[in-house]
Amino acid sequence: MAGTKELLMLENFIDGKFLPCNSYIDSYDPSTGEVYCRVPDSGKEEIDAAVQAARRAFPGWSSRSPQERSQVLNKLADLLEQSLEELAQAESRDQGKTLTLARTMDIPRSVQNFRFFASSVLHYTSECTQMDHLGCMHYTVRTPVGIAGLISPWNLPLYLLTWKIAPAIAAGNTVIAKPSELTSVTAWMLCKLLDKAGVPPGVVNIVFGTGPRVGEALVSHPEVPLISFTGSQPTAERITQLSAPHCKKLSLELGGKNPAIIFEDANLDECIPATVRSSFANQGEICLCTSRIFVQKSIYSEFLKRFVEATRKWKVSVPSDPSASMGALISKAHLEKVRNYVKKALTEGARIQCGEGVDELHLPARNQAGYFMLPTVITDIKDESCCMREEIFGPVTCVTPFHNEEEVIQRANNVKYGLAATVWSRDVGRVHRVAKKLQSGLVWTNCWLIRELNLPFGGMKSSGIGREGAKDSYDFFTEIKTITVKH
Repeated sequence: MAGTKELLMLENFIDGKFLPCNSYIDSYDPSTGEVYCRVPDSGKEEIDAAVQAARRAFPGWSSRSPQERSQVLNKLADLLEQSLEELAQAESRDQGKTLTLARTMDIPRSVQNFRFFASSVLHYTSECTQMDHLGCMHYTVRTPVGIAGLISPWNLPLYLLTWKIAPAIAAGNTVIAKPSELTSVTAWMLCKLLDKAGVPPGVVNIVFGTGPRVGEALVSHPEVPLISFTGSQPTAERITQLSAPHCKKLSLELGGKNPAIIFEDANLDECIPATVRSSFANQGEICLCTSRIFVQKSIYSEFLKRFVEATRKWKVSVPSDPSASMGALISKAHLEKVRNYVKKALTEGARIQCGEGVDELHLPARNQAGYFMLPTVITDIKDESCCMREEIFGPVTCVTPFHNEEEVIQRANNVKYGLAATVWSRDVGRVHRVAKKLQSGLVWTNCWLIRELNLPFGGMKSSGIGREGAKDSYDFFTEIKTITVKH
């Protein structure tokens, strides 16, 4: 759609209708650096209209039985699955990720999000206790909160948007969602399927635009009692400030500076390919990606040699290339930010083993202005370096040796984040011991990114507030009430 072809024009989806906007923002194809789409630059007016629609839709939707809502979610999942290829192509183009990843992870997981919550909403039970000596019975009921404000990021656009919409509407809420202005296309495509799935007008409203304009209008609206946000810590701080006067319920899933701890008894044949993937999947643009690799001293040299060799085989190419392991980064500004971390590491005396500034990147002529970068491995870096403390959110990982268990736990925990960690060892006792001591909401041992949606997902410390998952999401998107009856 670039060049002479017409630009894709998105519209807001409010009260079951697509509505044009007064002003628009350019959206770029990360693989070419060209504008290919225009996204509504919405503000307070559009949020007010969405709130009215969501308010009108709430009584009808919240009074439906969980079974009825579940059927709608399952129908929506079926429709998404039927459009899998079209959605994958759009996601890859809009975000820069490989088409293979969009086909095998992003879109299938978006489908699964609706199916999962369509099922789990049927299985919640309430509590009941009795006080026979006082002739009282106590029981709990859960009710939907009302209008949920959902703000999703640009790294896994449809995947993380549906991870919020599905539990919110399954529980009987109505929603106003704001996807990232950098990746809005699949959210717009989802809107086209809502009516067909039987989602009533006003139950799901999607308003496009930037954080400072439309995000702030949504978060500070007095009639939106609940905000679920995935993104960066500075934005979360702003959301917290704006929500404070209204005592809003917040779920904040923020960044990570995730360690991989590789003990000398690790199975390197499994560990190395998995750690390349955990460092560079989706261009390193996943909050769960590994960015600090601690390797026990006795195997450090062997690990580093094999890890760098494997990283060099991790092919950077245009997203549509079936042999590509990695596509383009999200934006020009983000690419510069990631490159600057590598420059800072060099000024601190670190060594770049492969990638940025060391190896050559070959791209077709039309992709020369795209936002591509080679996967980069840094060594000889101090724990105090910004590259070891700050979330880079790109294809950059640091490898450093350690001597013993106690030391590595202390070093792994010595950052402000606490989202995910991986531990590689064949010693079962050690695996349990280390996992328990890591300040991390998720610990994978001898694997990475195997998700069980029933269990809590989320981080400690500056990685966020609250958890998401079957029970946690249901608790968040409902209010609990204790009722006492004297008989």
